[in-house]
Amino acid sequence: MLKVGVIGVGHLGKFHLNNWKEIEDVSLTGFFDTDDKNAQQVEEKYQLKRYETAALLADECDAVDIVAPTPYHFEFCEMALKKGKHVFVEKPLANTMDEARALVKLAKESNLKFQVGHVERFNPAFLALQETDLNPMFIEVHRLAQFNPRGTDVSVILDLMIHDIDIILHIVKSNVSYISANGVAVMSDTPDIANVRIEFDNGCVANLTSSRISMKKMRKIRLFQKDAYIGIDFLDKKAEVIKIDSPGGKSVFTFDIETNHGKKTIAVANPVVADGNAILMELQAFKNAIVNNEETPVTVIDGFRAMEVAHQILEKINSRQR
Repeated sequence: MLKVGVIGVGHLGKFHLNNWKEIEDVSLTGFFDTDDKNAQQVEEKYQLKRYETAALLADECDAVDIVAPTPYHFEFCEMALKKGKHVFVEKPLANTMDEARALVKLAKESNLKFQVGHVERFNPAFLALQETDLNPMFIEVHRLAQFNPRGTDVSVILDLMIHDIDIILHIVKSNVSYISANGVAVMSDTPDIANVRIEFDNGCVANLTSSRISMKKMRKIRLFQKDAYIGIDFLDKKAEVIKIDSPGGKSVFTFDIETNHGKKTIAVANPVVADGNAILMELQAFKNAIVNNEETPVTVIDGFRAMEVAHQILEKINSRQR
């Protein structure tokens, strides 16, 4: 039985509590939260013990799940690793690059399991494309959200766009060669809307737009590669593949087009997207990595790389404003 403690049981933390209760061979030891009113509600609803400090909680656990605000990630991760505890921490990995570097070093030295909560890796629409060869040369991303004061302690880059940065780095697998970015603070003290262009050594270009002051929600990625277009709708959990010749699979229809090089057959497929709870799947994967002594699917290095690109974007935006 894996003993898990949750640090931070606010809005997202409660989702984590609910999902941990669904995972077999996991025992929730308790939680730590500084908000007395919220903590009392959690104690009563979940019948869980509240610990006076995060350190006391960690002492009685095998692993900790850190869902506290970003400025506290380093403090709690460092404490847990030094106590020999496996760590799951919500994105972004840390608040500063110096903190992120320190955590990478600590995690490597500890030989413990460390996973960063880039939950879109587990989105059913993205998982539906696991068997599809993704080799994009142009990527278009839109992630739009309605304004919510919760989460504005960090910029829209670290709040929303970092999801897409992680997905793109995971897909492209090439070093970043150049970044250009624009961003504007509208409702908070940090950028609320941003447009970014990322160029990679292999020639791939990604255009990303993120906003947390939109009237409607949108979470889409469009991938363009030789002979194929792939669309992923993270919000509505849909995927489509349009390519020359048949992509195989179910729900495929085809039509012919005339080109300068003769007739070509275009195949359209909507990969089957299974029902799935992304948070449940990422926590289950973390638990499996511990039990089976495997690498976590989103490593501390993955979290660091996404943060590194995000901070380069922020620096570009800041330098423009200066």
